[in-house]
Amino acid sequence: MKSMDHQDGMLDHFHPFIRKWFAGRLGMPTEIQRRAWPLIAAGRHALITAPTGSGKTLTAFLWALNQLITGAWGRGQTRVLYVSPLKALNNDIRRNLITPLEELKDFFKTAGEPFPEICVLTRSGDTPAEERRRMVRRPPEILITTPESLNLLLSSRTGRAMLTGIATVILDEIHAVVATKRGTHLITAVERLVLLTGEFQRIALSATVRPLAAVAEFVGGFIRKGDPKDEDYERRPVEIVSSLEEKRTEIRVAFPPDARERLVDASWWPVLAETFREIIRGNRATLLFANSRRTAEKVTRLINEGEPEVLAYAHHGSLSREIRLAVEERLKNGGLRAIVATSSLELGIDIGDLDEVVLIQTPPAISAAIQRFDTLKPRPEVLIVGRGGGSIEDLWAFNEEPVARAIARSRIPVISAVGHQDDWTIADYVADLRASTPTDAAK
Repeated sequence: MKSMDHQDGMLDHFHPFIRKWFAGRLGMPTEIQRRAWPLIAAGRHALITAPTGSGKTLTAFLWALNQLITGAWGRGQTRVLYVSPLKALNNDIRRNLITPLEELKDFFKTAGEPFPEICVLTRSGDTPAEERRRMVRRPPEILITTPESLNLLLSSRTGRAMLTGIATVILDEIHAVVATKRGTHLITAVERLVLLTGEFQRIALSATVRPLAAVAEFVGGFIRKGDPKDEDYERRPVEIVSSLEEKRTEIRVAFPPDARERLVDASWWPVLAETFREIIRGNRATLLFANSRRTAEKVTRLINEGEPEVLAYAHHGSLSREIRLAVEERLKNGGLRAIVATSSLELGIDIGDLDEVVLIQTPPAISAAIQRFDTLKPRPEVLIVGRGGGSIEDLWAFNEEPVARAIARSRIPVISAVGHQDDWTIADYVADLRASTPTDAAK
């Protein structure tokens, strides 16, 4: 077997200029890239799990960029569909794609080689109407969207017309939806794409996901064989590529020892806010997670009370996109010391390096806890503070079986805004839904 330890061997699949750009810009491929790229280049479906900072996103996208740059995939229609459960993450992904594309373009031009125009756009509830219309007139080669927006696209004739040339679908942060009805909404939409564009490659990414086999089956679903009435299905094989790197995180569980004596109007929050201020003052950048928007706003107000300058801003889904982006940029650029966030910041949004992550009360689920302190870089110290919402024993009583059961519970399809598909019959549609794992076609 050919050794996978040498950079040149791993990059042989790519255009020579892409190889040179990668070597000069990034150096050696990471462990997960060395293991995943041969599978991706071979067209295999893959579930890729690795810590943040290991290059998962570039792992999924670089082969697609190679195909678009070399002309292996024609331009003028959407070839790559990236779906993230958090629309705020999509802006980071677009920026992180445009940068290497611009660098590659300069690299090719310097060498006197032509470079195609590759358009990267996002589509979500925040996308202005005029931009949506331009997208229909000239579909981007790479479309970044959410599960909900994907379903809306599939519900309209113009939306479906954009998606007839899909070659690769990338499902990011798959752990966040796999055991939920939102995941069912996503994976049934992916199956509907098959009828529009034929079979395409599926690549799922996650920093934290278990059990791997069940999630891989969820991503793959089933291939429908023959007539819809035959009920003949074959499972799509999905390769599991899991990082071998060890992850270490320092975790402390704490509560102010003299909090009872310092209660203010029978409330713990002012005491906790003082503890948070001390933590924030001792760090350059701190991220605090709350379990609700109400708690995030309250804690932010208490932290800032009496301070000569604002120490923290709140960050949650009720705030406008512009406000969220401004808060993220201020923390990243050093203009803000802390953010108090809900789940709006737990899915790997790039907010720069952090010194410490504080979880206010026990997180609502194991997956949320792991995601909150496992996807941030560099590996920060994690402090869990609070009384309610569960115990640390609940947090670490980790068992893969509940996830598998949750996937099973979500196997009732969530269908909304299906729209009219020109050449579908009812039998076709039912058979297509049964091809997705949530409908349990194997039974």
